[in-house]
Amino acid sequence: MTTFDFGNGLFHAHQHSNGGGWVADTATVSETAYVGPNAVVSGYAVVTGDAEVSGNAKVYENARVTDNAMVSGDAVVSGYAVVSGYAVVSGYAVVSDNARVSGNAKVYGNAWVSGYAVVSDYAVVTGNE
Repeated sequence: MTTFDFGNGLFHAHQHSNGGGWVADTATVSETAYVGPNAVVSGYAVVTGDAEVSGNAKVYENARVTDNAMVSGDAVVSGYAVVSGYAVVSGYAVVSDNARVSGNAKVYGNAWVSGYAVVSDYAVVTGNE
């Protein structure tokens, strides 16, 4: 069995066939999704459809990235957060707790979206870059 240190100890994991990023054996990533070589998906996170996790991005806990959504740069999606549609989370942005980012929305820079926040349609949330 292969293990990988996601930052909190070694866990059973494998490299995703589409991109080579590390995926915990407890997480679910579809074959059509992309997990880049430096990106990680851990915990019970789910990445499905044609979603992309790239750069140094992290998707973990029970977070979901679906459809054609993109998480890139040093972005983090965690908790029970959902990023869906054509939404983009990038830079050092954090989407956590039960937050939802959907449609064509963009969250980037140092932005933080948490709690039960909803960012949708063509909304843009940004922080200092």
